[in-house]
Amino acid sequence: MDQQELKKKVYNILDQHTVGTLATVRNNKPYSRFMTFSNDDEFTFYAPTHADTHKTEEIEENPNVHILIGYEGHGFGDSYLEVEGQAKIRDDQKIKDWLWSEDMERWFTSKQDNDYIVLEIYPESIRLMNAEGNTPATLEM
Repeated sequence: MDQQELKKKVYNILDQHTVGTLATVRNNKPYSRFMTFSNDDEFTFYAPTHADTHKTEEIEENPNVHILIGYEGHGFGDSYLEVEGQAKIRDDQKIKDWLWSEDMERWFTSKQDNDYIVLEIYPESIRLMNAEGNTPATLEM
């Protein structure tokens, strides 16, 4: 599969799925949790979170993260993505405004809440898994 076809398949999965897992590392052990992800046209991932969480401490110590996104859970053969990347903690109001939804009011008072931050994840590798054809296939970053 060529890179252009692979990009289309990756975009298709990202358009259809917003919930995945984010794994961080603490004391040389992985920790995973479900997160909501958004992405831009450059494959940068964004995940809203609370400033006072274990994951923010873990990312400050070690920015290497891993994301799984796309698996439907209907059985074998569901396509999904494995993403390895570097995470940064962002407090940029423009990004926070872009990600904000009314559902977030259960965790934050507003999009200006000081506890509302964003994880910005820059992929180093995106692998398409369980798709027809020659998979796994790695998107060149």
